[in-house]
Amino acid sequence: MWQNGGRTLRNIKIILLFVASASILSGCSYFNTGQIQNVGLLVDTAIDENAWSEKGYKGLSLIEERFDVQVYYKENITTEEEINEAIDEFVQDGVNLIFGHSNMYGDYFIDIAELYPDVHFVYVNGGESSENVTSLNFNSHAMGFFAGMVAGEMTTTNEIGVIAAFSWQPEAEGFYEGVKYQNPNAHIRVNYTNSWTNTDIATGIYKTMQQNGVDIVYPIGDSYSEEVIRKAAEDQNYAIGYITDQLSIAPNTVLTSTIQHVDELYEKTAEQFNEGKLAGELITLDFNDEFITLGEFNEAIPEAFQEELHDLIKEYKETGLLPNEH
Repeated sequence: MWQNGGRTLRNIKIILLFVASASILSGCSYFNTGQIQNVGLLVDTAIDENAWSEKGYKGLSLIEERFDVQVYYKENITTEEEINEAIDEFVQDGVNLIFGHSNMYGDYFIDIAELYPDVHFVYVNGGESSENVTSLNFNSHAMGFFAGMVAGEMTTTNEIGVIAAFSWQPEAEGFYEGVKYQNPNAHIRVNYTNSWTNTDIATGIYKTMQQNGVDIVYPIGDSYSEEVIRKAAEDQNYAIGYITDQLSIAPNTVLTSTIQHVDELYEKTAEQFNEGKLAGELITLDFNDEFITLGEFNEAIPEAFQEELHDLIKEYKETGLLPNEH
């Protein structure tokens, strides 16, 4: 009863929003061209708070430069009211392509999209779509697997740590499988912060892992990965970077990085929309799409192993099978 009542209240809010916006939509001839007019971005943090948000903003900038359109962004947008108000403002500014830089925007976009049939909504890592709502999903399992192979090859203590934000992250499971494939004798310690942003918890977990002999750590939370890497550098341990290439943070510490090129993906998505080819569907992206890659390798990794890994990734692109699936 309560859940249904909440949905009814949300529908009432959306209807009222539609009434308020109808006159705006009816007068906006720019929505009828089928091409990009202006572009909006919603972010649930500050733009400069973490690498993920920074990459989202970079993608918006790439779109602005390539298509010569106006772009708008709003930071720290997390509630239904804030999302509705932001979308309404975007539409008044002539925006017809809106990116929600988190899976949290999926439900809201699904609810409101039918009221803006000439606007296309895009969000990341979600399980729902509609006629004008697209979900871009990174297949993170494989990138975790190949990074795990690196860790399994390079550990000297056979103790490896994963500091994940949440238990559902597929890169954590992939990393575990990759370590075990490369080094069956390795022991993997996995712990969770239950937050994308809590650096104190993440560094506390790392300290405990380090005391238990962990010599390679994979911090898979974009807000805290850099600080954990710096802690690993102080202890002369290794780490795997996350979201962006983090080798430059600690060149003697970072073995490689698992990179999601969401900035380039946003530019490609805008291109598809501009050409009338962007469908409302769930899109899954992997190594063969070039939007997921491993970062530069640390010089400490043997060249023969680097070549082996390149060959295995190439084979994965061709077959869709990880080394442990043959």
